[in-house]
Amino acid sequence: MRRLLLLVGTIVLVDMCFYAAITPLLPDYADRYGLSTSQAGLLGAAYAAGTLIAALPTGLLAVRWGPRRTVLLGLALMSVASLGFAFGRSVVVLDATRFLQGVGGACSYAGGMGWLLSAAPPERRGETIGASMVAGVVGVLLGPVLGTIARAVGPELPFASIAVIGVVLMVGALRMPAPVRAGAADAGARVRDALRARRVRGGMAFVLLPALTFGAMNVLTPLELDRFGAGGLLVGAVYLVAAGVEAAVQLAVGRASDRRGRGPFLRAGLAGAVGCMLLLTLPSSVAALAPMIVLSFVVVGSLYTPAMALLSDGAAAAGLAQGMAFALVNLVWAGGQVVGAVAGSGIADLSSVTVTWLVLAALLGAALAAVLTARRAPAAAV
Repeated sequence: MRRLLLLVGTIVLVDMCFYAAITPLLPDYADRYGLSTSQAGLLGAAYAAGTLIAALPTGLLAVRWGPRRTVLLGLALMSVASLGFAFGRSVVVLDATRFLQGVGGACSYAGGMGWLLSAAPPERRGETIGASMVAGVVGVLLGPVLGTIARAVGPELPFASIAVIGVVLMVGALRMPAPVRAGAADAGARVRDALRARRVRGGMAFVLLPALTFGAMNVLTPLELDRFGAGGLLVGAVYLVAAGVEAAVQLAVGRASDRRGRGPFLRAGLAGAVGCMLLLTLPSSVAALAPMIVLSFVVVGSLYTPAMALLSDGAAAAGLAQGMAFALVNLVWAGGQVVGAVAGSGIADLSSVTVTWLVLAALLGAALAAVLTARRAPAAAV
């Protein structure tokens, strides 16, 4: 179990590192290619778009081929995409390679998390997801560092290195015992049955909300820091600190949600997220904005672990393979990221960044009100 957790955690770390490396590069690419805020949003959302389209097919692959083969396909696609991003010299190529990376990430995540959770004890599901989320957050932590290096020395060596690491991880996956494959004949029917379960639907909704918020924040906050005069090193440092704090929070929340249930942490995270969106409307300098970004990333990110655990609990109760459960996670996460990035940057183009934060605060507030109202029902999910 420990070897498998190390392997899957490393895969998630590397994939998220590649994903998050775009953050300090966005202002540079926007200047180099003359991108509007909306066009920068499309580049930021390309990874999630690939994940969105591949989400359900890769879940079926994880069931039919088995998790290990699906992970191997994901690592191969990630390695190819990293080479394309390293040597791409147009925004079209960059968009395409980010999209391909998202497809690879969908394979790796559905296969890897399905593999891991099929081996984990049910009573430690939140802790296991929390540990994998820590790996992802560390990847998000290192991604801006990688992007800052690429901004300083050029993208070729940093992103080509990701391709080499991907090959090494493929060798590691081949040396692990293959998990038992679940039958695929009734996978579609099981998905339909699982979607009737309140915990599955609730988990999907709680993954969607932070994904929408992060989709907008990942595009707009680095551009705002740049607008206030922050350089690439400072932008990278802000996200480094944010991810470091979030990593510690994810593991603690995962363990606590195994003991106390998912609901208290989901409700607290939603309330905190509303407050953070309102706080983001206030800063007018780097010194004021940077700590608000750190706080927002930590609070909004705290929703992910209990949300995924809630979905995983519901999938297990419905007899749905964990690979398909995390295909549903991929689906709603990617959809939220795409809509958040495109709509958030579009609203900012048409009005202002402040309006984007207010719209998100209203959306999160409405979700919180719905959850608090639903608590009065005996069958409430959370």
